[in-house]
Amino acid sequence: MGETDPKITVVVPTYNERDNLPVLVDMLTALGLPNLHVLVVDDNSPDGTGDVADKLGQEAAIPVGVLHRTEKDGLGRAYVAGITRALDEGADIVVQMDADLSHPASVVPTMVATLAEDSGAAVVLGSRYVRGGEVASQWAWHRKALSAWANRYVNVILRLGVKDATAGFKAWRAGTLRAIEVGTVRSNGYAFQVEMNYRTVRQGLRIVEVPIRFEERADGVSKMSLAVQLESALMPWKLRFGGRKR
Repeated sequence: MGETDPKITVVVPTYNERDNLPVLVDMLTALGLPNLHVLVVDDNSPDGTGDVADKLGQEAAIPVGVLHRTEKDGLGRAYVAGITRALDEGADIVVQMDADLSHPASVVPTMVATLAEDSGAAVVLGSRYVRGGEVASQWAWHRKALSAWANRYVNVILRLGVKDATAGFKAWRAGTLRAIEVGTVRSNGYAFQVEMNYRTVRQGLRIVEVPIRFEERADGVSKMSLAVQLESALMPWKLRFGGRKR
């Protein structure tokens, strides 16, 4: 590990992901990226994911930290807690990544390299909707249509200029996260991703997209609730008309 290698922390929120988490850590380990760390943010999973994470922290070939939270209060809250911890622990780059194996670990080096090579990139987003990107073939047509519509809806309202505004696979510069005051973000679900993008654009910072193939979750159950869907629909309007400080 070179002294100049940036510290990369992959923040992974978990709730009932005991089977997927070890697979993800193995995939990240196999990348061979220097100074790569994983921070698991577990929301007191009933299936024992937190214990699995603790064991990985002792046995994995790369550093795995665990932040145990006592309540499940949304993906956004978990990400804010994890990102804040990562920054406090000296991360230079923070990667947001789901535990369900829908985000391809193989693209992490490309995202990190893009940040290194493009000094104007504030965040690199793994995108389903740029050239070369795609969604899982298992997705039904109506799910693909809803996803595409949601992105168009967000962009019409907020003019983000981002093709995959709801994506959750991102590599952030630490300075960007501080500039957008990530600790004050209050939204959840897809709305959290949109608000993070909105704050970035409002700061005059640039979002770069790289193509990914988004896979269907490998195991377990989706966490998307009606409340999260409603918040995601309302958030762009709140942001556009002053419901948020940024």
